[in-house]
This record gives sequence, structure tokens and C-alpha cells, in this order.
Amino acid sequence: MKLTRYLPVVAMGLLTLGGCANSDLYSGDVYRGSQAKSAQSVAYGTIVSVRPVRIQADDQDSGVLGGLGGAVIGGLLGNQIGGGSGRQIATAAGAIGGSVAGKKIGDKANQVDAYELEIRRDTGNTVVVVQKADRDWQPGQRVRLIGNGSNMSVAPY
Repeated sequence: MKLTRYLPVVAMGLLTLGGCANSDLYSGDVYRGSQAKSAQSVAYGTIVSVRPVRIQADDQDSGVLGGLGGAVIGGLLGNQIGGGSGRQIATAAGAIGGSVAGKKIGDKANQVDAYELEIRRDTGNTVVVVQKADRDWQPGQRVRLIGNGSNMSVAPY
């Protein structure tokens, strides 16, 4: 029985797992459970500049899953080449190449489009907040800054 008949199943499993990364956490409209029912400070300001950026999700397992899945697929494909010791070398090379490619694909799948928002607070100081690009922001727009430190989001005023 050839292993290549399982290749589509493995590929679909990897694609399904790749879609599991939760990028909504980077939205200004989504709160974590620990933020519910807790007081947060609010400040007001004006957007000075908007710059498109990308957020690399902190999902550490995605690189492992992508690398492992890529190694399996690469090994299966490499195993189809040659015979004897040549097949073993092709299988090993396919597994190594697949692992590298799978990790890169997994990392790319966990990137989120975002904006770097430079905001001048009404108090005069300037802050920068990066959050998911799920709404349009314009320089000169008035906004609310909710939270503080590493737990800050921007919302329309």
C-alpha cells in the first residue's frame, strides 16, 4: 500500500490546523476574558499618522505543526523517487526540505494585517498603538485610548 494515498488527508489536516490561529485578539473590538468586568483607564487623543504593518501571531505551535506536517509530506514525496539507498536519501531530503517549507508557510499564515497608529493625547504626549486593521483610521481622527501599557486599544470617539 502506497503512502501517497494519504497525502491529501495530511495536507487537509495541516490546512485546517493553520486556520486555527486566533488573530481577533489583535482587534480593538475584541477583549480577553481577563479584561471583562475590570476597570480600564480612558484617554482621548488625535491620530497623527497611520502606517500599515503586519503582526506575527504569537502561536508557538504553528511553526511546529507546519514543520512537522511539511516533513511528513516532503518525506512521502521523496519516498516516491528512486530505489534502494537513493530512495532513502530522497526521503530524508524531502522531509528536511518539507519541514523548512512547512514552517515558513505556517509562520506566514499567522501574520495579520495591522496599523501602527501614532496618537497625540490631549495631555500633549504621543503614543503608538499597533492593532489589527479591521477599520479605517485617518490622520486627524479623534479617538479613545482604552487601557494602559501593553493592554491598550484604540476606539473611535
